[in-house]
Amino acid sequence: SDDRYKETSSRRDGGDRDRDRDRHDRSRHHNEGSSRRRRDSDSEDDRGRNRDHTSSKKKSRKDDDRKPRETSEERAARKALRKKEKEEEKKSLEIAMTNYSNADNPFNDANLAQKFTWAKKREVEKKKGISSAESARRDVIRRQEAKIELENLNKKRAEREREREERDEEMLRIQRASEQAQLGDWQAQEEEFHLKQAKRRAEIRIKSNRAKPIDILAMNIKLISESRGEEEEEEDDEEDIGLEIDVDEPYTIFDNLELDEVEELSHDIKFYLTLDKDERCAEFWRAMLIVCEDRLNELDTSRKGQSVVAPNIAQEMSAKMVGKTYEELTLLQGQITRKLGGGGVIDVEYWEALLKTLVVWKAKAKLNQIHQIILQKRLDQLKARQMREAEKEKAELAAVLAMRSQDVEGNVSGLREVGEEHTEYLQEGDEIDLDSLMGPSIPYDRAMSPEPFDTLSREDQDLQVVDQWEDWAEILDKRRQVLNKQFNPKKRNQDQDAGEQHPDDEFVSKILFDKEAAKQLAGNEQAFNIEASLQRQQTYMWQDKYRPRKPRFFNRVHTGYEWNKYNQTHYDHDNPPPKVVQGYKFNLFYPDLIDKSVAPTYEIVKEPGTEDTVLIKFRSGPPYEDIAFRIVNREWEFSHKRGYKSVFDRGVLQLHFNFKRQFYRR
Repeated sequence: SDDRYKETSSRRDGGDRDRDRDRHDRSRHHNEGSSRRRRDSDSEDDRGRNRDHTSSKKKSRKDDDRKPRETSEERAARKALRKKEKEEEKKSLEIAMTNYSNADNPFNDANLAQKFTWAKKREVEKKKGISSAESARRDVIRRQEAKIELENLNKKRAEREREREERDEEMLRIQRASEQAQLGDWQAQEEEFHLKQAKRRAEIRIKSNRAKPIDILAMNIKLISESRGEEEEEEDDEEDIGLEIDVDEPYTIFDNLELDEVEELSHDIKFYLTLDKDERCAEFWRAMLIVCEDRLNELDTSRKGQSVVAPNIAQEMSAKMVGKTYEELTLLQGQITRKLGGGGVIDVEYWEALLKTLVVWKAKAKLNQIHQIILQKRLDQLKARQMREAEKEKAELAAVLAMRSQDVEGNVSGLREVGEEHTEYLQEGDEIDLDSLMGPSIPYDRAMSPEPFDTLSREDQDLQVVDQWEDWAEILDKRRQVLNKQFNPKKRNQDQDAGEQHPDDEFVSKILFDKEAAKQLAGNEQAFNIEASLQRQQTYMWQDKYRPRKPRFFNRVHTGYEWNKYNQTHYDHDNPPPKVVQGYKFNLFYPDLIDKSVAPTYEIVKEPGTEDTVLIKFRSGPPYEDIAFRIVNREWEFSHKRGYKSVFDRGVLQLHFNFKRQFYRR
């Protein structure tokens, strides 16, 4: 009823407005007629002048009067259309604010855009006495509150989206930083790997007598690397046989090099400088690069026949630098720099050339300091190695003395010769009961000593006579020369005569065999002393001269569990899987080897029809025959860190190795 009342009132208001508009039009026409009558009363001259203009105005008024007037129905339809457009615009605005539409909303409401009228609520409000105006006012307030709440929700949603974007950007930034750090670590590892490979190539070339100049420098600088650990130093002690450092200063290596060789050495120095991150090593390579560039310029100018500085001036400059330390050269460099910057009448070309020469001599002084450190470390390393060898021989001699009460064949002759060589390694206070070892002493007889000569031959008479004090002074002088040397490396004698015999080796080999046999087997080791028979009976060229014999041996096999995926699934520590062979330890004894300069060798022989096992055959010189053992056919580990050992020392061949473990990954 209220809506109907509003509609009728709106129609009434529209009719009143139409009547007012008609009344205004009539009054306007009346005023125009009166003014026209006044103009007619004007003079004829004025009417003549304005006749054309007045007739045109009349025509335009007639045209305006002929326009069709808008009826009340048309006016109502126009207003209804305008109202509908406003309502649609308002609905579209509300839909845009709510982000929902009739087709797309979470309520599955196809009439979401239409206004909902709660008829029951209207009835309750009428019963309570609430008028329609009050209800409409409350609805407006509620809609405003809902609109404000919706705006706040939209702001919070936008804030959450912005925070989520910031979190995503932060996660991406952290991920990129992590990837960059990981990539940097990979780059550092790659550079370290290339540096180790370069040093390894240098060692191989030196051992094969085809060393390059950079190899000598790399071996020299290897001793001052701060990243060297104890295990690496022990490995170096075993591997650096023949890798003796150069006692001359490093920069003297350029003296006998041609231009192309110096250029190649310059590229190699730059390569090491980019890879070696140790600060002291970097100082070494930078100083070497300065000297190398100076040598390149010198060779280039000498080849072209051009010289910036006269030879006598260059010699004078070098004479000023010789014998000065690095600190003194640094002080001199500061003085020359201040002299050049102070102005005055000076020979700028001379002082600049002197400054360039001083930079080269500073690099040489730095190299000299580093070289002294290298020599001292090498001396300490050799002393430590000799001490370890002395301790080893001392322990072996102590084992010999501990077994003196046993009836071992050949112990008397062995102790007589071994004792003379190793007595110096005994500690002070150790006493040896030689009577119990050698048996009863033999009474002295005059025939044991040589008889003196009454006369000398002419050759003996021509010899220079040296008294006791002169002989003693000469000995002291030689000892002093030995002490003044930087170091005295103990080199292995590779040129022993083939027939030279070492009587103590047999006895020491016997002691080592007894010591090896007395060792307790580890929990994962078992004795492996089963010899495999060779198919063909081999004949030797020397068997008519020496009696062939088999070498004594004491071998072990290393077993253990392999916890692969299958064994982890079907077994546990209470019910372990079957043990498998993981490695071997072969100890073969050759005390009576005729040619001790040639070490025994081994080879792997495959048997036809068997793929799981192979024969390892040991071959040596006379008077020992070949001997073979059957082992598992698997790939070996040749790394010292993985337990590999192949050594022949004092008549004992030791071959220890483990098998590679296979890891399967998808």
